[in-house]
Amino acid sequence: MTRRAAITGYPVTHSRSPLVHGYWLKLHGIDGTYERVGVPPESAEAFYRDFASSGLVGCNVTVPNKEVAAQACDDLDEAAKAMGAANTLWLDEAGRLCGANTDGIGFLGNLDQMAPGWDENCGAALVLGAGGAARAIVWALLSRGIAPVYIANRTEQKAKDLAAHFEGDSKVLSWDNTGTVLENVSLLVNTTSLGMEGQPPLEIDLSPLPTDALVTDIVYAPLETPLLAAARARGNKVVDGLGMLLHQAVPGFERWFGVKPQVTDELRRLVLADLGIAP
Repeated sequence: MTRRAAITGYPVTHSRSPLVHGYWLKLHGIDGTYERVGVPPESAEAFYRDFASSGLVGCNVTVPNKEVAAQACDDLDEAAKAMGAANTLWLDEAGRLCGANTDGIGFLGNLDQMAPGWDENCGAALVLGAGGAARAIVWALLSRGIAPVYIANRTEQKAKDLAAHFEGDSKVLSWDNTGTVLENVSLLVNTTSLGMEGQPPLEIDLSPLPTDALVTDIVYAPLETPLLAAARARGNKVVDGLGMLLHQAVPGFERWFGVKPQVTDELRRLVLADLGIAP
């Protein structure tokens, strides 16, 4: 019987997830489909509570439904519990709805693939931004043993709230004081929209940053943001954000279809072509 999975949320019209999962389904010759299912916020709670009747074996969840989906689950993985949000759902053998948050896994998988060994002797990390993606990335870094993790956000209270959520080795910086820690940073992560197409640039003085520090941006349009271009020009290793999108999809596919797929150069080229971005 054909196994059906989907991207759910609202809107889902422009999601690239069907392209990614469709590529893997074809590559592995699996009898399955990956669809778009629009779930507006007003019907989200009912949809996820009654997920077993949807005909899907599982789904991804995008904005604005990640928190509602987590609340509907019978069981959550540690990341989803920590973040109060789930982006990957599946039904177990008993028909219970299970949820995971794979954003942090996607972030780490991207760095592991594109900058092997980045976490060996890694010192402090600086995360710019305090939204949902930042929360996943702070969790991921702390779970990998990176410490301290500094958090800087233009609205400082949001950074304080995020740091308080994780306690321990996460520390808050005011947006204007990021330069005070850059000389001690091994990893710089931008999770803000600054630098995206149509958005203002991220203005940060990289001169105190060690040239052996890794710089990454979760933005992938443009593929090389002004931050990454500036870091590359001064000799830093850089990693773009596309891999995070691809790696976060791996655990769901494995759950739903029984095969662990690989993130390959061919898949990257396929998604970049669909985005109209030159590799």
